[in-house]
Amino acid sequence: MIRIFVTGGTFDKEYNLLKGELFFQDTHLNDLLEEGRNQVPVQITTLMLKDSLDITPQEREYIVRSCADCPEERIVVTHGTDTMVQTAMSLAAQLKGKTIVITGAMIPIKFGSSDGLFNIGSALAFAQSLPPGVYIAMNGKYFPHDNVVKNKKTGIFEEL
Repeated sequence: MIRIFVTGGTFDKEYNLLKGELFFQDTHLNDLLEEGRNQVPVQITTLMLKDSLDITPQEREYIVRSCADCPEERIVVTHGTDTMVQTAMSLAAQLKGKTIVITGAMIPIKFGSSDGLFNIGSALAFAQSLPPGVYIAMNGKYFPHDNVVKNKKTGIFEEL
């Protein structure tokens, strides 16, 4: 069983046509896993639905505590891409013995051409196969938490 913690990010954003704004209503993860024909047993828990730039230190600690307190040793966290490395560093500093893979999307799932389906599938595969540690999984690649950066010019995660 893999625990999936939802924290929001572009992954779960929707677009309000009248206001021209992105917003959160609910997670799209169940639909996404069904669309991808997922056969991996998962337990989904929504912790929050926030843009990662708005996550407070207390909320980041809540993510850490939630990962520490859950019985599963293999965890996927959906997260906004802007601060997922920061959350990964917090997790790695406080947790040992679990495999935690953080993933997100550059384009909202509701837009139809999102990278989210590929990223969640990759994250589930990496969570099953990697040794204990904290990782970022984006675009079919995984990176150790302390050897990754988001290239803000290309929107791609890269090794340091």
